[in-house]
Parts: sequence; structure tokens; C-alpha cells
Amino acid sequence: MKPFPFAARIIRHLPARPPVAASALTIGNLDGVHLGHLAMLDRVRQAAKRRELSPSVLTFAPHPRAYFAKLQGVPHNAPLQINGLRDKLARIASAGIEQIALLRFNAAMAQMSPEHFVRTLLFDQLAMRWLMVGSDFRFGHRRAGDISLLSRLAKELGFELEILSEVVDQDGQRISSSQVRQAMQAGDMPRVATLLGQPWRLSGRVLHGKKLGRTLGFPTLNLKVSSNTAARFGIYIVRVHGLNARPLPGIASLGRRPTVDDDLGVLLETHILDADIDAYGKLVSVELLQHVRDEQKFPDLTSLTDAMQGDRQHAKDYFAHHGL
Repeated sequence: MKPFPFAARIIRHLPARPPVAASALTIGNLDGVHLGHLAMLDRVRQAAKRRELSPSVLTFAPHPRAYFAKLQGVPHNAPLQINGLRDKLARIASAGIEQIALLRFNAAMAQMSPEHFVRTLLFDQLAMRWLMVGSDFRFGHRRAGDISLLSRLAKELGFELEILSEVVDQDGQRISSSQVRQAMQAGDMPRVATLLGQPWRLSGRVLHGKKLGRTLGFPTLNLKVSSNTAARFGIYIVRVHGLNARPLPGIASLGRRPTVDDDLGVLLETHILDADIDAYGKLVSVELLQHVRDEQKFPDLTSLTDAMQGDRQHAKDYFAHHGL
């Protein structure tokens, strides 16, 4: 499995050069890209194929709620992040989306009138000819735009508008990013995988660390993690893609390393079982399969090493039972 299936055009500035292809479009933050999002993206892809349009997505960075939380001086009110940008874009592209408009959410975007948002940004610059949104979709300055305005502009400008009904799970519950965040914070990775349709993953280039793990007999490959991640800090059984033709089994620590007390921020430190691979600078993807225990501070490095030995054996037992 290729961990980075980028086949989409990423559009960061408008008007774009070359111009954007006429599009079937949906709009959303798509944090996590869960099964509900995938159903929506599949609908966009099908509609685009029938109309000979390019399946497209408009999304924003940062998350609008994060922008307003920072603006109001309460950054802690920003939603916890499910995926980093690389994983989010890769997941959207792998769903068959050909164009992804990744636009900066800033003061100009926040103050844009609803009509200008539709006429200029969507219809003119993104060449939107078919649009799908949820029934509660709001847009424009102070979220003044709604489905009623979209319906009027669709008739006036000549684009098709489709309202997406909610996607529910087998129990009839709406699938949402909030559910994914809650499961991640609880360390319930099987539930996260069910909601996403695949295990949660973190991708990036392997960083140089302080090499303490190698000194202790546990060499690790290190990935930077957002301090605002929704993932629970702790020890995880993982699967690593990008270093071999097949995924590699591992055990990983996600957090701030309280025993070491360094200043490297939040890291995912992954120890590959029964292998020592030079991965520095390589692009890898690590899937978190099972939460083993929470991060904790040990009184000394000997106690830390003993715990790591136990964690490694736990991972070996897991893969002996489940396989890769």
C-alpha cells in the first residue's frame, strides 16, 4: 500500500494559474476524513463523472473555529486536530478527488459576504457547476449565508445544488468528526478505525532526535506531532509504511517524554520490532492500532527501560496473534 497517493491538484491561491477545471464541488474542513466524508466524496466523484466535471473539494487552513478561537484570545477552544495536513490531503485525493482548493482562512475570508463567496470564489474562480453541501451548511461573513441563498443563486447563476442527507453508522448514529475525536481521546483505536474506515495514521519525514532510545537499546524513528492533536498520549502498537514493500510492526510512544524532560515538543517515537533501519529524512506513515497504556514519568532510566521491554513484548504478542 502506498502511504501517499497524491493524484490531486492542490490549489492554494485564487485566481489559479492555469485556470481551475469546471468542477463538481463540495466544501468542508474534512478533519479526519471519516466514513461520512468518504460517502460525500464518492457522491461528488459520481456526479462529476456523469457531468464531465472535475471532482473537487474546497477546504481551509487553519480550521475556521481555530482562527476565531485565536482571534478571541482563547486558542484552547480550537477543535483538537485529527489529522495533519499531509494526511488529510492524501486521504481526500485517494477518494478520487482531482482538485483540492486549500485556502487560507484569514480576516479577508472571514469578512467575505455570502454572495461574494458564491459568485466570485465558487462560481468564477473555482468554476463550480455542481455543488453539494449539508442541510446545515452556513457560509460567509457571520455565517449569514444558508441553503435558501444557495438555492436562489443556483437558479440565477445556473449551477446544480444538491443537499446531502446525514450519513449514519450501523446503529443509526450520525458519523462525525466529534465522534472520532472522542474515540481518539479515549485511546479507543479500534473505534477510530471503524469511523475512519482504516486505522488512524500519522505521516511525515523522520526527524533526528537525541538518540536516547538507541542508547537504551530501543532505536526509534521520530515524527513531529501537532501539540493540538486529538490523540491520547501514551504507548501504542503500530504498523509502519514506507520503509519496506510490506508494513513493519512496531511499538510507539506519543507525547512529550516526561521522564526525559526535553524541549522537543510532541513526538511520535516508533521502535520497529526486530529491525534497525536507517530512516532519517524518509517519508513514512505510522498507523496506531492499539493503545497500550498512558504516558507516565518514571523515576529513572532503568525503570523506563524496564517498561519499554514490557511494551515491546506486548507488541510482539499482539502481532503474533493478529499478524500484520
